[in-house]
Amino acid sequence: MANSDVKSKRLTGTGSASVGRARLRQVQVLTGAGAGRLTLTDGSGGSTVLDIDFLASDSHSVNIPDEGLLFTSDIEVDTATNITAMTIFYS
Repeated sequence: MANSDVKSKRLTGTGSASVGRARLRQVQVLTGAGAGRLTLTDGSGGSTVLDIDFLASDSHSVNIPDEGLLFTSDIEVDTATNITAMTIFYS
């Protein structure tokens, strides 16, 4: 069984990732001086798919197991508190 190609996109704030229907495979986050929080929803105003906290002033890598997290509409960054930048890996 062939898997889809994994793509990446760098984001620096809230809003749509503009990738359409996708499976999130990994998130890399760079946090600022305060503790960070990242909330991803299934499209604008959709249900929360990922809500995670991070330590301050560090880089973090979150691997999503198995087939990843499915976003049927789009990956939407709803909250990005004290997050300088993030890179999402999706297919």
